[in-house]
Amino acid sequence: MVELLPLSDIDPQAVEHLLDEAFGSDRFGRTAYRIRQGMDAVPALSFAAVENGALIGTIQCWPVAHHAPDGTSTPLVMVGPVAVRPDVQRGGHGRVLMAHMLAAAETRADSALMMIGDPEYYGRFFDFTADATGAWDLPGPYEKHRLLARAVNGHGLPTGAGMIGPR
Repeated sequence: MVELLPLSDIDPQAVEHLLDEAFGSDRFGRTAYRIRQGMDAVPALSFAAVENGALIGTIQCWPVAHHAPDGTSTPLVMVGPVAVRPDVQRGGHGRVLMAHMLAAAETRADSALMMIGDPEYYGRFFDFTADATGAWDLPGPYEKHRLLARAVNGHGLPTGAGMIGPR
């Protein structure tokens, strides 16, 4: 049986080991890591999946912002990574973690959500789209169609130009 726990209840080294297994130790060079560098995950929206005492998956969310050219900053929550141990991938654990985080976000998120992800998957199952992100930019390489967002908990999305970065 899989138990969902606050990520803060899990040993940080176990989380790092899982992320290395899922994404490789070169993951720190990715654009998503640049955006959230030096920040702490949002505890109320970051969770772990544990089965028989072993960590099998995590989802983390990060406080970021859309910085418009006029100096306006709009808070956002960056979703990801969603990581599942390779030997149990395709078992629905990532989907369960994502659904659990979204349920928490409906009452606890202090801003809308954004992520870099597969639009077909995250759109079909979780209502993320690239509709509002066309003029957004990131501090590194990314595929424009993979920059996704979703309004949540009454928080709307910025639609104009802007750079995503730390809050």
